[in-house]
This record gives sequence, C-alpha cells and structure tokens, in this order.
Amino acid sequence: MIYHRRNSQVSYGEAIGILLLDSPIPFIPGDVANATSYDFPVRFKKVEGFTVEKALAKDPGIYPFLLAAALDLEANGVRAVTGDCGFMALHQEKLKQELTIPVFLSSLLQIPFMRLLLPESAKIGILTASAQSLTPDFLEEISIAPGEDLKIRGLETCPEFSSAVLEEKGSLDPGKIQKEVTAAALDLARDRQVKAILLECSVLPPYAATVHEATGLPVFDYATMINTMFSALVPRTYDGYM
Repeated sequence: MIYHRRNSQVSYGEAIGILLLDSPIPFIPGDVANATSYDFPVRFKKVEGFTVEKALAKDPGIYPFLLAAALDLEANGVRAVTGDCGFMALHQEKLKQELTIPVFLSSLLQIPFMRLLLPESAKIGILTASAQSLTPDFLEEISIAPGEDLKIRGLETCPEFSSAVLEEKGSLDPGKIQKEVTAAALDLARDRQVKAILLECSVLPPYAATVHEATGLPVFDYATMINTMFSALVPRTYDGYM
C-alpha cells in the first residue's frame, strides 16, 4: 500500500478533534480534556479567549475564534469535531455549515435519541454546570425541544464543583465532586418518572459509573457521545469464528 500526504498535515490518526475552552482547570482521567479518557488518539485545540464565563454567558462574539480553531482541526485531518463545554452548542448550527465534517459540540445532542428510548411518561434527569444557563430558549436555539420531560439540576450551588470548575480556583478534589454529583443525581432520581440521566458538563464523565451505581439508571454523557461517534467514523473489523 502506498500512502500519500494530506494537505500540510504533520501528524495522522486522530479521528476526533476536540475544541477546548481557554480554562486552567485540572482535567482528570475521564474528563473530555484528558487524552487518557479515550481508547483512541484525539486532537485538542484551545479556543483562545473562550473562557468558562463567556461559555455560560453564551457570548456570540467568540464565534470567529471557535471557527478558526475548528478549521485548524479539520485541516489537520480530524474526521469530526466536538468540544469540552455543552454551552458551545450555541454555535452548533452555524459551525456545522462551515465545516465539511460532522460537528457535535454538546452532550445535550443525545436528548432526542434518549427520548426515543423511553416511554412518553418518562423524564430525563439532566445534571448541568449551570441550571440558570440551561434555559428553554437555549434548548430551542440548539434544536432541542424543551419540555416537562426534562428535569434539570444545576451544580453551581455545590461548593467544590463551583469553586473548581466555575471559579477556576486551580485545584479539584474528585472525591468531593463525586459526592456532590451523586447527591444531585439521587435528588433527580427521587422522581420515579426519571428513567435516564444525562451529564451535560464535560467534567462529569469521571463520575458516571458512581451515578449509575447510586441510581440504577442508564447514564449518558460526553463519553458515550464521543465513543459512539468514533465507532461510526472508524468502524471496527471483526475476526471470530462460528
């Protein structure tokens, strides 16, 4: 087999490109911004000036910088682009028109799929970094129908999560955040109509297993979305026997 170069690429084999906030949070294994969270190579690109504050404020002025970073990922051979903040989804519709590869910026994009899995009477419990920012208007803006079936719980009042992730104090205690996230999930699950949990924030996948164990419910997050996308982009081959 003869291989040929693509454009001006200097590295290969990174199917998933990940846009990163300009944020100095410690990203632990399981976090979207930690490369060891994946069983395959990924390519990261920081969006200069795209802070947590601007993400939660849904600042439209950041779009040119987001586009430049996404185009850089595309030029360097990734096959799809995601991000490490659910509120990047504000730019989902616009960005996907400007790239030639799939764009999936938020774990919230799994909501339509989750709705198809559950009975009409069921609810989806959503744990988000900021319930104040995850409004019905925002959901409509990213083409997700708001409804009474979406039960939202914010983590902005949780001391460790808020200080580590939102205020960016420079350190993070996973044990404390795990307790906060689990308590919030159990609070959602007290409503017996909640039949699945969605972890909106990209720092939450490390706690998905504990949330599942505590609630007994299926848990969706950035990891389930990215892994599904990778399996579609790079289908596995099979070698077995009958």
